[in-house]
Amino acid sequence: MPETQITFFEKVYNVVRNIPHGRVTSYGAIAEYIGAGGASRMVGWTMNNSHRMPDSIPAHRVVNRNGVLTGKHHFGGSDVMKQLLESEGIKVNNDQIINFQEHFWDPKKELK
Repeated sequence: MPETQITFFEKVYNVVRNIPHGRVTSYGAIAEYIGAGGASRMVGWTMNNSHRMPDSIPAHRVVNRNGVLTGKHHFGGSDVMKQLLESEGIKVNNDQIINFQEHFWDPKKELK
């Protein structure tokens, strides 16, 4: 029986489901981890569709490489992403995570 291929979307969502509470990662870090370096925009597009998944995808924990909340408009309000992050203890100012490197979760180091 042939092995079922995991789609790009499924690979991205599998990584995002593993981001711990109070941590964030970047579109590019996810792309690198799944072997699609340079596809950070595709990861972003995938995250924009995460609300259609039957289970919860913590998309608010994925930001750009500088810690900016570039996907905030996909959360049903301009402050929802910020509020979700702040509820996890992550401070945000002007749509940018304060002390981004302190909260950064690298799937290459954390997932085996």
